[in-house]
Amino acid sequence: MSQLSTMVIIKGAGDLATGVAYRLYKCGLDVIMTEISSPLVVRRKVAFAEAVYEGTVTVDGVKASLAQTIDKALEMFDDRIIPVLVDPEAEVVKTLYPQVVVDARMAKRNLGTTIDEAPLVIGLGPGFVAGLDVHAVIETCRGHRLGRVIYRGGAIDDTGKPGAVNGFTVERLLRAPVEGVVKPCRVIGDLVEKGDIVAFVEDIEVKAEIPGVIRGMIKDGVRVSQGTKIGDIDPRKDTECDTISDKALSVGGGVLEAVFSFLTSQI
Repeated sequence: MSQLSTMVIIKGAGDLATGVAYRLYKCGLDVIMTEISSPLVVRRKVAFAEAVYEGTVTVDGVKASLAQTIDKALEMFDDRIIPVLVDPEAEVVKTLYPQVVVDARMAKRNLGTTIDEAPLVIGLGPGFVAGLDVHAVIETCRGHRLGRVIYRGGAIDDTGKPGAVNGFTVERLLRAPVEGVVKPCRVIGDLVEKGDIVAFVEDIEVKAEIPGVIRGMIKDGVRVSQGTKIGDIDPRKDTECDTISDKALSVGGGVLEAVFSFLTSQI
C-alpha cells in the first residue's frame, strides 16, 4: 500500500467510474474497483472494466489490471496499478472496510449501498439520498450542476434520456432489440451514416439512427437482455473516443472534492 494509505473502493468500472478512479489515482490515493463477470460497458476504450476481458488496460496513461484475489489487488498498489476485482456484490468492502466507498455503477437506483459501509460513502447520480444512504451525492446530469457535491438530498431525477449532443438524445443510443448475443460489425471510432448496420443481436440488425462516430460498442459475444444499451453514436465527427470524457472528469472532480474535504476534516 502507498505511503498515503487512504483506500477507496469504487463499485463499478465503467467510463464514469474510470474518470473517478483516474482523478483519485492521480492524487495518490489507493483505488480498488469492482465489476461483474461480463461487464456491459460500451465505452470500452475509456473504461477500466475492460480489464475483466483483457487482463490489463491503460486509459490516459493509467494502468488497471484484473486481480484474482484481494491479496493480489493489494499487491498492485506498490506497482501503481489499479486493481479490478470481479465482485458483483462488492464483498471486498466488508473485508477491507476502506476509508471511502464510491458507488459508481450508474444504475439510477441504489443497489444496496449503505451509509455505514465506510467513514465516507459517495453515490453517483440519481438513486441516492445524501444523509440517508450515503454521505454525499455527485451530480451526473450534464449542465450547470454537473460534478457538484450534494450533502443534503439527491441528484437531479433520471429523465430516461441521455444529455443532448448537437440536439440528439435517445437517437444516439444503440439498444438490443431482443435478448441474445451481441455481434458488432462496426468498431469504436468508425464513422457511420443513418441506416448503417452497426451490430446484430442474434440475427436481428441494429442500425444507426443518426450519422456520426461510434463512440461506444459493447464487447463482442456478450449476452444481453432486450433493451440493454449496446453502444452509442456521437454526432460530433471530431469526438475523441480513447480519452476520458469531460463529463467523467467533472464527476471525478466532484468525488475528489468530497474525499479531500473529508480527509482534511479528520486532521
